[in-house]
Amino acid sequence: MTDFLPFALPDIGEDEITEVVDSLRSGWLTTGPKTKRFEEDFAAFIGDGVEAIAVNSATAGLHLALEALGIGAGDEVITTPHTFTATAEVIRYLGAHPVFVDIDQNTLNIDSLRIESAITPRTKAIIPVHFAGLACDMDPIMAIAKKYGLKIVEDAAHSLPTTYHGKLVGTLETDATVYSFYVTKTIATGEGGMIVIRNADIAKRCRVMRLHGINRDVFNRYTTTKPSWHYEVVAPGFKYNMTDVAASLGIHQLKKARAFQKRRTEMAAYYDEAFSDLPVTLPPKAPEYDLHAWHLYIVRLKPEVSISRDRFIELMAERGIGCSVHFIPLHLHPYWRDTYNLKPQDFPNALAVYERAVSLPLYTKMTEKDQVRVVVAVREIVLGGGS
Repeated sequence: MTDFLPFALPDIGEDEITEVVDSLRSGWLTTGPKTKRFEEDFAAFIGDGVEAIAVNSATAGLHLALEALGIGAGDEVITTPHTFTATAEVIRYLGAHPVFVDIDQNTLNIDSLRIESAITPRTKAIIPVHFAGLACDMDPIMAIAKKYGLKIVEDAAHSLPTTYHGKLVGTLETDATVYSFYVTKTIATGEGGMIVIRNADIAKRCRVMRLHGINRDVFNRYTTTKPSWHYEVVAPGFKYNMTDVAASLGIHQLKKARAFQKRRTEMAAYYDEAFSDLPVTLPPKAPEYDLHAWHLYIVRLKPEVSISRDRFIELMAERGIGCSVHFIPLHLHPYWRDTYNLKPQDFPNALAVYERAVSLPLYTKMTEKDQVRVVVAVREIVLGGGS
């Protein structure tokens, strides 16, 4: 179908293309000066004296952060089942165990009121997920962490530039924040991520483990006056470094982050108005004083809509419009279900949201005509009973 409207597309301009070409011509394809520049730009964007560490995915970033914070075999880390599997799988990488806490149906984020009852003597950390671009209720989460001596690693894969109580996510009193630059995210490098940390020792550990446990950065090894061949492996690290090609995209995508967020907010408001009279639950909004990144725009079909969510998506596809579902709760997947003996009703809120939720196209390359097309299709399907 030549006029198919995809669920998401990156918004790449000539600045990004020129920067990538410059990297290709320079000979620096792996971690080098562009990666260093992207890290410096990102740290300045977040502010508050943070360090930024570029990695090849948010998954890698979450893994490095937990490892650097000392999470290990037998530990427990509290998170939500309403997330992509990466949030939990990095816990298992370290031999630790995720402990799932249900979401608040109003915000779609982890229910902070349920966290304390999930804490055991083995609990070492909490990973709140700022779902769809809306910040979690962080004050009670940070208070619980302080009370029990727990670490907090924020999964901010959806959340640039989200704010909480007027502060940019990444500047809160937590131990690490991890962003994603996957192709569908609010800024995109194709694959990539960034860890934001204040503690210099934790940041140093992440940098060392990012590239095979080598105690010298690869860029420094090739630009220093010291012998370039000499390095020391101080730990069994990983291969998580970002390439300069990816960083070249990130440098210019970051410059557009504010404009992208503004456009996404306008698009979300258009959808809100267009769907206000339909039997659907609209996405939760941020308080007036805060920014919602609007990575996703998710509606939930109310019971009076006669068709299933799956049939709704099929009918949208028949009209040439791509949709998605965020997410299939982790406790429904065979690995998590069977490993931890989980049942569908163990997390009723996450289950209820999943069964009726659909993510509609929302990305900055969409035109007004594209949005009108989505609105017309949604209204036809919902009001027409699937016809």
